[in-house]
Amino acid sequence: MVTPPPASTRRKRPLSASRRLPVGAEPVAGGTHFRVWAPSRRSVTVVIEGGEEHPLAPEADGYFAALVGAAKAGTRYRFRLDDAPDLYPDPASRYQPSGPHGPSEVVDPRRFRWSDRGFAGAALEGQVIYELHIGTFTPEGSWAAAASRLPVLAALGVTLIEMMPVAEFPGSFGWGYDGVDLFAPSHLYGTPDDLRGFVDAAHALGLGVILDVVYNHFGPDGNYLAKFAPAYFTDRYANEWGDAINFDGDDAGPVRDFFLANVRMWIAEYHFDGLRLDATQAIFDSGPDHIVAAIVREARTSARRKSVLVVGENEPQDTALVRPARDGGYGLDAVWNDDFHHSAVVAMTGRRQAYYSDHAGTAQEFIAAAKYGFLFQGQLYAWQANRRGRPGLDIPPARFITFIENHDQVANTGHGKRIHQRTSPGQARAMTALMLLSPGTPMLFQGQEFWASSPFLYFADHQPELAAAIDAGRRTFLAQFPSLADEDMSVRLSNPGDPHTFARSTLDWGELARNVEAVALHRDLIRLRRDTAAFRAQRMGGVDGVVLGTYAMTLRFLAGGDDRLLLVNLSIDLDLPSIADPLVAPPEGRVWAIAWSSEDPIYGGGGTPPVEHREGWHLPGHAAIVLAAIPAAEADLLPDRPRNPALITPPRED
Repeated sequence: MVTPPPASTRRKRPLSASRRLPVGAEPVAGGTHFRVWAPSRRSVTVVIEGGEEHPLAPEADGYFAALVGAAKAGTRYRFRLDDAPDLYPDPASRYQPSGPHGPSEVVDPRRFRWSDRGFAGAALEGQVIYELHIGTFTPEGSWAAAASRLPVLAALGVTLIEMMPVAEFPGSFGWGYDGVDLFAPSHLYGTPDDLRGFVDAAHALGLGVILDVVYNHFGPDGNYLAKFAPAYFTDRYANEWGDAINFDGDDAGPVRDFFLANVRMWIAEYHFDGLRLDATQAIFDSGPDHIVAAIVREARTSARRKSVLVVGENEPQDTALVRPARDGGYGLDAVWNDDFHHSAVVAMTGRRQAYYSDHAGTAQEFIAAAKYGFLFQGQLYAWQANRRGRPGLDIPPARFITFIENHDQVANTGHGKRIHQRTSPGQARAMTALMLLSPGTPMLFQGQEFWASSPFLYFADHQPELAAAIDAGRRTFLAQFPSLADEDMSVRLSNPGDPHTFARSTLDWGELARNVEAVALHRDLIRLRRDTAAFRAQRMGGVDGVVLGTYAMTLRFLAGGDDRLLLVNLSIDLDLPSIADPLVAPPEGRVWAIAWSSEDPIYGGGGTPPVEHREGWHLPGHAAIVLAAIPAAEADLLPDRPRNPALITPPRED
């Protein structure tokens, strides 16, 4: 390593007032201003494509900067370090048109003409999230093609897009979690303005967009940060995905500024309505101001008057993430709830391998999840032989994001199968109802709304030696599931580096028209959630439940007299002479009437027999039914089921 000159010999100048971010290339009056942090270097030179070179002047704290009049938007460039022959892309490049190993390109974000001035952003309550991967969402795999599908999602009732990571990564396909140029949207999906166009189109339809960002590691190929500053990384923490980021050690200040600038860019220059922070348990910071809390503050400041959402993934289920700073928390809006997913998968498939082994898929688990979010809040978690989670009984239900599919969990099945392919149609419909009507914030994964037949597999395109290591690592990870470790199954696992693995994961949009029953199911449930006060409320104490059988329950959604009962039976038909619990009693002078049923023929169901009759209650197997209270005088009394046609969700034209 070259020893940098003493700080006293460096020219100290303030950050240019015309700059928006502390690093990167920014068009300004008179050219482009370049600034890079390279404290381990004696000199840094910007090399314009074609050979013209311009030295950057040293500044305080290891920065180098200069205004280059010959550079403008569209100019391609690289950096030369210490007069060495090798050239490197900008660590804060806004665009890598040839991939992470090629030159960087100057981008002027001010050239894009936004039309979303009236869009107010995204608040947490009432959201229905839709996770998508741009490369497989459409056959074209571009932002422009994805934008053309947004009206379909808006008509479905989706309110918020969660876009999987798009920071530049190597190869011709990948999930995006091995990004290496955090400021550069992947050239595989289009230009930076194409991404802006996607967000602008979403806002025009009333859809918010949040971006999945990876601030816990960089990908294994194409990351040149250490060439500029080894201090970007630290060996003080063990990180299963590579070197940990230095957020709290020596020279951590510029590292923190780098990531906070990235937050500011996505919010201010691309108008994202928030961020989803990947694997927050691997974002290490033992300092007094945790970087995650700083990220949240930066996102809110950058949004100015607009509302933004910051969502976290956290495997240990640390509820401090969603507690306010005044209570010692980090201030995130919401966190993914793996517990709900694990219980749902066990209930629908009967499989309890690996990290599913502590879940039984019972009615009691779903009642607890509806009331309290995480199931593990500090008690023993046998799979890890340790305690898992922290207390969160007082956390509002909307802060827990619930799902039965996401990118990880579909891929972790080995074959990449969707949940409807791993269970009965009735159970899939019933669980979809439970997820979409529960008080948590629901999330769908791309294609789930039309029961996509295409798998979603793990895919990553790397050079051969690294690709072989990733394939081996993937198989080792999946071997925690005994069924996937089986030799006959293991040889059938898809190779992540095979282009066919990527191609198979692309959605077939023709299924939207062919699978009209699944589309109607999701559309009507989202509408029922939106238009019914009891389901829409998402308030603390707004739901309670009764176990009716090991896999059968009722949830009562309390709405000041306009309550709803959600009956869910994930097992065989259940007949009860009575239910000795006041939660199933209708309000005074009223009786329960069927308002919605997952067994309605418009969803592919087999019809709904009477629920309450002279002999008691009948809960059909593999079904979910919503009951609403109507005046007793308006209902046909037993034995015919009380049924008010006005309460039933009508079929829709496709």
